[in-house]
Amino acid sequence: MQTTGDTRRATAERRRDTLERLGTERDMWVSTAHPDHGPHQVPLWFAWDGRAVWMCTGAASATVRNLRADPRVRLGLPDTLDVVLLQGEAECFPGDEVPGEAADAFAAKFGWDPRTEEGSYVYARVVPETVRAWRGTSELRGRVIMRDGVWLG
Repeated sequence: MQTTGDTRRATAERRRDTLERLGTERDMWVSTAHPDHGPHQVPLWFAWDGRAVWMCTGAASATVRNLRADPRVRLGLPDTLDVVLLQGEAECFPGDEVPGEAADAFAAKFGWDPRTEEGSYVYARVVPETVRAWRGTSELRGRVIMRDGVWLG
């Protein structure tokens, strides 16, 4: 984690820092909701392909059930001093239907390939529609660095 104190980063710098973190971080908080049971939040491993976040979890998980009922999702990197929040819609892929390039990248990053496991797994792909990034109160204004799927700055 790097902090800049009260130094306000330009939008282009926030974008660069965010892309770097998406390429190197391991875990992401995934928030979904069920119409009857409400919010659900779990940490999952993720891989960034330069355009989308790829995650994988058990096919019977609450996360997958929620995403199939309502694909809207919020994602967050786990650092409260260097906040990165993404919002978008998830597309679910059973393990035997996931694009090979995405599954291979996920397996290479984590040394674990869900496609070889006994149980059923689902990959979720989220192309961000909105990204917010800030470090401290000086960056709250202008924290949106992607809007409608387009990077700002």
